[in-house]
Amino acid sequence: MTPFRIVMILLCVAGVILPMRYFLPWLSANDWDLGAMVDAWHVNDASSGLVWDLTVAAVTLTVWVVWDSIRTRRWWGLLAIPATYGVGVSLGLPLYLLLRGR
Repeated sequence: MTPFRIVMILLCVAGVILPMRYFLPWLSANDWDLGAMVDAWHVNDASSGLVWDLTVAAVTLTVWVVWDSIRTRRWWGLLAIPATYGVGVSLGLPLYLLLRGR
């Protein structure tokens, strides 16, 4: 296994653990209300800015994944899209780079 693959795997693990250690307890304490979570994301201008920054990054990653998957016919890369929207860009990007390097 190459050093690049090891680093991407470690980043995937970090990309799941770091956000989920905040999301899961918050969701559990708030009855898994996704609407309340979206409201909490926009509690001030700083957090709203981060939401929009990550939204643009997620859409950009999605366009790139779809474009590159069609161009190269490497369909495994499409798994990065649900990872991006289910967890975040912190998982989607390293996962795509890991899958793309196969």
